[in-house]
Amino acid sequence: MSAGTAAPIARPVWGIVWLLASMVMLSVLDGTSKWVMAAGVPLLFLAWIRYAVHLVLVLALVVPARGWSIVRTRQPGRQFVRGAFMFCATLSFFTTLSLLPQSEATAINFLAPLIVLAVSPWVLGEQPRLSRWVAAGVGFAGVLLIIRPGSGLPLAGVAAGLVTACLFAGQFVATRRIAGENPFTSLIWSGGVGTACLTLALPLLWSDAMAAIAQLSAGQILIMLSTGFSGALGHLFQIGAYRNAPASTLAPVLYLQIVTSTAMGWLVWRHFPDATTWLGIAVVCASGVTISLLEWRRSQRMRQASGATAR
Repeated sequence: MSAGTAAPIARPVWGIVWLLASMVMLSVLDGTSKWVMAAGVPLLFLAWIRYAVHLVLVLALVVPARGWSIVRTRQPGRQFVRGAFMFCATLSFFTTLSLLPQSEATAINFLAPLIVLAVSPWVLGEQPRLSRWVAAGVGFAGVLLIIRPGSGLPLAGVAAGLVTACLFAGQFVATRRIAGENPFTSLIWSGGVGTACLTLALPLLWSDAMAAIAQLSAGQILIMLSTGFSGALGHLFQIGAYRNAPASTLAPVLYLQIVTSTAMGWLVWRHFPDATTWLGIAVVCASGVTISLLEWRRSQRMRQASGATAR
């Protein structure tokens, strides 16, 4: 959701294809992370693997084509803040995944863009709009259906999911504040911040991590390493999506990640949401898609009005 900021080329079909590929990769990241943690790998060590492999892969793919200048940023402070939000959101989401089914954890995350719309007058200086607050309220009502009493979801997991949504909202706001930066630069910095923070903590994690890894098979270790590949590729594909289609075209498609996450959860864990949970998921998705379409129509009217004024 936070990738490309460059002006998109008018190839919306390719943009949607890239976005679908991104959603598959990010759902694979979530599913494999949940599986690896269930196998006993400590959360912080898994996060270090995810970020370190991400950073190495992105540097290996991007630097040869664009040079080391792509690492330089005009806004290091804001890049660090964005990277810190992403790092904290990753830790919080991994915690959520360790406690909740993947589909429910992903659905709660989709509160994040609605939170951004709701608070945009205060944090982004945008004009307050009733439609945004209504959409946020409806989306939260959908989440309440998902986390309702009797759903069987642990309170700790629900709390972690709500914290994750707030952290992702902070990441989206931070991304808006570096809108002029090359998206590849932001991708490198986000991987660098997480890797640096977790590397500093690595001596404290090493003994427990090595003890856990000693119990894993070679295949399980490969799956653990794959989290960095799927995360990096998911974000690279996302950049490809936003370079081929405008955000307004892609916004409604983003909610299909519920489908890919549910499919991954069913394939790995044989978990399938019940009817009431699906109703809550549908409400969250409907509120997000509706406000996306309303914002797109509003932007089109404003563009036409500005064009008429210029003439």
